[in-house]
Amino acid sequence: MDEYNRLFDNSKLLEPGFMISMYARGSFPMAQEDGSIDWYLPKTRAIIPVDNFNIPKSLKKFMQNANFDYRFDCDILTVIKNCSNRSETWISEDLIEAYERLINLGYVHSVEVYQENELVGGLYGIAFRGAFFGESMFSKVPQASKCAMVKLLENLKIKGFDLVDVQYLTDHLAMFGTIEISYDEYVNLLINAYKKEIEFL
Repeated sequence: MDEYNRLFDNSKLLEPGFMISMYARGSFPMAQEDGSIDWYLPKTRAIIPVDNFNIPKSLKKFMQNANFDYRFDCDILTVIKNCSNRSETWISEDLIEAYERLINLGYVHSVEVYQENELVGGLYGIAFRGAFFGESMFSKVPQASKCAMVKLLENLKIKGFDLVDVQYLTDHLAMFGTIEISYDEYVNLLINAYKKEIEFL
């Protein structure tokens, strides 16, 4: 998406209206080492179909015995900051500020995992009509981010979402039933998803 970077500085690339329009077409932002923002639009798409996701048996068993509490949208910004707290991260301070603006507009949502009232894992993403665009996750204790993903998928299924865009297929995401599809297939799924008016919670 370099053409956008040539035309606009970061302030334009991270305006709420611009960001939502880019997410809606399937693009996602990443900050570079120099602080600039690039928007990416992969032609092969990795998604989790909400009506056909998988929960590994071992994870189900773990969740039955884990002393985790799960919450939604209670501390979105802290989840984002935890996701950015790595030696190398694409979530810059400019992006965090941009997500804070989207939080205030109701587009950004989080699943939080607590252990003894301490935030130990979670994930966040952008919800737009019937599609959820997953951005990042973190764990401070084993399995916490995986449990957050299960809770996300269960909630999205109840609400009637169509898909979760996970950007790229990884071993971590493959266990949940992630599939790769062409961009044309992806666009058709988005068109159907955007016919729905859905609240995340």
